[in-house]
Amino acid sequence: MCGIAGFITPREEASGAVLQDMLARIAHRGPDGQGVFVEGRAALGHRRLAIIDLEGGPQPMYNEDGSLVVVFNGEIYNYQALTAELTAAGHTFATKADTEVLLHGWEQWGPDLLPRLRGMFAFALWDRAAGRLFCARDPFGIKPLYYCRTRDGTLLFASEIKAFLDHPAFEKRFNEAQLELYLSFQYSPGADTFFVGVKKLLPGYWLDFDGDTLEVAPWQQTSFAPEVSPADWPDAVDAVLQDSVAAHKIADVEVAGFLSGGVDSAYITALARPARCYTIGYAEPGYDEAGQAAELAAALGIENKTRRITPGEFWDALPAVQYHMDEPLADAAAVALYFLNGEAAREVKVCLSGEGADEFFAGYNIYRDPFSARWYDRLPAGLRRLLGAVGERLPAVPGVNFLVRRAAPLSRRYYGNTALMTERQKRRLLRRYTGAVPPFSLAQPYWAASTGQDPVTRMQLCDVHLWLAGDILLKADKMSMAHSLELRVPFLDREVFALARRLPAEAKADAKTTKKALRAAAARHLPPASAGRPKRGFPVPVRDWLRREPYAARVREAFDSPAAARFFDTRQLHRMLNQHLKRRRDNWRQVWCVYCFLVWYEQFFGRDAP
Repeated sequence: MCGIAGFITPREEASGAVLQDMLARIAHRGPDGQGVFVEGRAALGHRRLAIIDLEGGPQPMYNEDGSLVVVFNGEIYNYQALTAELTAAGHTFATKADTEVLLHGWEQWGPDLLPRLRGMFAFALWDRAAGRLFCARDPFGIKPLYYCRTRDGTLLFASEIKAFLDHPAFEKRFNEAQLELYLSFQYSPGADTFFVGVKKLLPGYWLDFDGDTLEVAPWQQTSFAPEVSPADWPDAVDAVLQDSVAAHKIADVEVAGFLSGGVDSAYITALARPARCYTIGYAEPGYDEAGQAAELAAALGIENKTRRITPGEFWDALPAVQYHMDEPLADAAAVALYFLNGEAAREVKVCLSGEGADEFFAGYNIYRDPFSARWYDRLPAGLRRLLGAVGERLPAVPGVNFLVRRAAPLSRRYYGNTALMTERQKRRLLRRYTGAVPPFSLAQPYWAASTGQDPVTRMQLCDVHLWLAGDILLKADKMSMAHSLELRVPFLDREVFALARRLPAEAKADAKTTKKALRAAAARHLPPASAGRPKRGFPVPVRDWLRREPYAARVREAFDSPAAARFFDTRQLHRMLNQHLKRRRDNWRQVWCVYCFLVWYEQFFGRDAP
C-alpha cells in the first residue's frame, strides 16, 4: 500500500520540482522510498510502503522496453498466478513484485486486465509512445483516487486531494454545494468533492486521457443476483472466506489483525490466527469492547494489545483526522481508527480488518426494518407522512424515529443506513439552502437497477455504492495511511462477493437477526457469544462527552466562529447543542456533523491552512 500522484500538462514540460512537492504532501503513505518519472508532459510519482518484494519493487516501474510506466497503490493477491500465466505467454518479469503484472497484463490484455485482478488497487499507467494516461480503481473502492482538470488543461491525479495543493495550476476553491449532501449523509457522497473541480474516480471506474480528451467510465458495476435454489450457504461462506484470508496474508512482512467485540473481526482473526491483534478501548463501560476482544484473543491463543483512548486525546486528534480525511467526515469511529492504526503501526506494517461484512452479508440493524411492523406500511400513505411530520417536531423519545423513518416507503426514502439531517432541518440550519440535489437522488439509480429484488438486497446495493465507498473504506484507508500502515480487508474480495451476491433473502436477515449465513459460518470457529453478538458498529462515547466541559465549550467556540456564521444560522446551531446538553433531544450526531465540518474547514480553508 502506497501513495501515488502526478500530472499531465497540455503542452509545456512537466516540472519535477512540483511533483516532489506533491509527493512530500503525502509522504505518510509511503515512508520506505520515493520514485519519480518526469518526461515531456508527464510526471508520475510514488511513495512506497514496502510489503512484497522489499528489495525489488520500487516504482515507477517499467515494462521490458520502457514504453510503459506505472505507479500503483494497493495489492494484487493473485499476482503469482497472473505472473505464471503471462510468463507462459512469453512475457519476461524483472521483479517478484505484484506491480509488474499490471505492465505485462496491460501489454497482453489492455483494459481486459482489470476483471482479472484480485485485490485492492488504484493505478496510473502512462504510455510514452502514445502520450496517453490510463487510470483505474478497484470495484469496491478500497483504494482512493482523485483527479482534477485545471483551467489550463492540466490533468492532476493523486491518492489524496491534499497533493493537489502544491501544483501551481490548482485553484483551491470551496464547493459549497457539497455541504447539503454532507449534512444528510455525514460524509461526502458521489463523485463530487468539497473542492471545486476535484472528482473522485468512483469504484470500478477507469479514466483515459490523451492530452485533450478526458473519458471516465465504469469497467465493472457491482450488483446482486440472489438465488432461490437451496444451498449450504454457511459452508460456502466459510470456504470462500478461508481462501480469501489465506490470499490476504501473502506478504514479506508480518500480518497482524484488528479485533473488536463484533463477529466480523473475530471471524477474520479466528481464520487468520495472526501472532498479535490490536483493540481500542474506553474508560466508559457502555462503549468498551476491549474485554470481549481480550477474552476471544486468549481463547484463540493470540496476543492482544488494547489502546484505551481518553476524551482529551480523542478531541485533540480531530484536526489531524479531518486533515488526513481530505473531506469532512462525521463518523466518530474515524478518530478511534486513527488511534488503533497508530498503535498497530508501532510494531507492524500490515493488519487485517473486517470492513465489508455488513454490506456483503446484510449486517446492519436497519436491514431488519422490512420485517418489522409490516402493518404500519399498510396504513394510508398520507397518514404515514403526517405522522412522520409530527414526529420530526417531537422530542427524541422511543418510537419517534420510527414514525419519521416510516413516513415514506423504503424504496423512496432509503439512501443509507446513517441518514442524518432531513431537508427541513437543513433548511433551518443553513444560511443558503437550495435543495438542488435531494439525497435520495444519489441512491435512485441503485433502486432502479435492483427492481424486483427483495428489500434487503436493494438496501445493500445502495450501501455498497454509497456508504461503503464514501465512509467505511475511505476512513479505513486514510486513517491507516496516516500512520503508514497497510490495512487489508478479506471480506472485500472478488471471490467473496461472487458468493455474497448470490445469497437469498433467507440467508441474510429477518426481524430478529442479521448476517445469518455469515454468523452460522463464523460459529464453526468462534465461541457462541462471539458469533451471535448483535451489531454495535464501532461505539464511541461522543454522545456523553458532548455533555461535559471542556468539550461542549469547544463546540460552542466553533459554533461562534466566522466559518459557522458564513454557512449556518448560529442561533440554530446553539439551540441544537443546548437541546442535547439539557437532554431534551439526542442531537449528538447532528452537533458532531457540523462540528467536524468546521474543524475540517479550518484545516483547508482557514487563515493558516496550506
